[in-house]
Amino acid sequence: MSRPSRLRRSELSTPGTSAKMMAKAAASAADLVFLDLEDAVAPNQKAAARQPIVDALVSLDWGNKTRAVRINGVHTPWCHDDLAAVVTGAGRALDVVIVPKVKAPRDVWFIDTALGQLEEKLGLEVGRIGLEVLIEETEALARVEEIAGCCPRLEALILGVGDLSASQGIRLGHVGETGERYPGDIWHYARNRLIVAARAHGLDAIDGPFANFRDESGYRREAGWATTLGAVGKWAIHPDQVALANEVFSPTQPEIDRARSVLEAVRRAEEAGEGAANLDGVMIDAATARIFATVLERAELAGLA
Repeated sequence: MSRPSRLRRSELSTPGTSAKMMAKAAASAADLVFLDLEDAVAPNQKAAARQPIVDALVSLDWGNKTRAVRINGVHTPWCHDDLAAVVTGAGRALDVVIVPKVKAPRDVWFIDTALGQLEEKLGLEVGRIGLEVLIEETEALARVEEIAGCCPRLEALILGVGDLSASQGIRLGHVGETGERYPGDIWHYARNRLIVAARAHGLDAIDGPFANFRDESGYRREAGWATTLGAVGKWAIHPDQVALANEVFSPTQPEIDRARSVLEAVRRAEEAGEGAANLDGVMIDAATARIFATVLERAELAGLA
C-alpha cells in the first residue's frame, strides 16, 4: 500500500458539535481539517456529534483539503461506534482517521482491522482511509519507533503535548506552554524522537497544539523549532493559527532560490567529474544537495515551486 502525499502544514481542530465552526473550517486555508469527537466534545454529547460530522463531510465544499475525523481512543466505550458511524455515513468523503492516546501497536491494529472490515462491507477501496496517531502517552513515546512501523495505513505521527504532560507528570500551565522552570525547549526530546521515528518509516511528523491562540509569538516559536527539526506541520486549535502554520512550514522564496542554486552547482560539479563544489565560499556536495532537495520537495507540495 503506497501512502498518498498530503500537505499537512496546518491541521485545524474543529468541534464536531458545531455546524457553524465546521462550515468555517471548510472555508479556511487549512491543509487538513479534523472534525473532533474526542476532547472537544463532552461525554454526554459524543454520540450525538457523529451525525453532524457525517453531514458536514458529505455536504460541505472542502476544496483540496484533507478531511479527517478524530475518534475517541480505543480504551473508551465510544471508539467502535465512532468509527462505524463516520465511515458508514461518510466513508467516501473521509480521507483520514486520527486515533488519540495510542499506547502500543495493538491499538493501531484494532483500528486498521475495523477500518478494513468497514471498507470491504461498504464497497470502499480497502486501505484508502489513512491513519494519523497521537503520541501523547508515555507508553507511546517509549515505543514510538515500533508504533511508526506497525501499519501500512499509517500516514503521520502527532506529538500531543497536553496529555503527554499529564502522562509524564510534567508541571506546566496550558497546553504547549513551557514556563520558566526548565531551561530551553522542554519538548525537544519528545519532538525529536517522534520526528526521527516518523522519518525512518516514511511518515509525516506533526507538531501538536499550542493552547494560547492569542500568543502569536509563542506559536511561531514552537512551530519554528518543530520545522527546523524536520516536522512538516502543526496543529491549529483556532483558525487564527492556520496562517501562521502555513507560513512557518512553507519554504520562503529565498530558501527556494538558494536550493535551486545549490542543486545546480552540485549538478555542474558532478558533470565535471568533481565530488564537491564551491558556492559563495561554502563547500557543497551530494549531502548538501540532499538537504536542499527536501526544500524543493516541500515547495512543490505547497504549490510554491
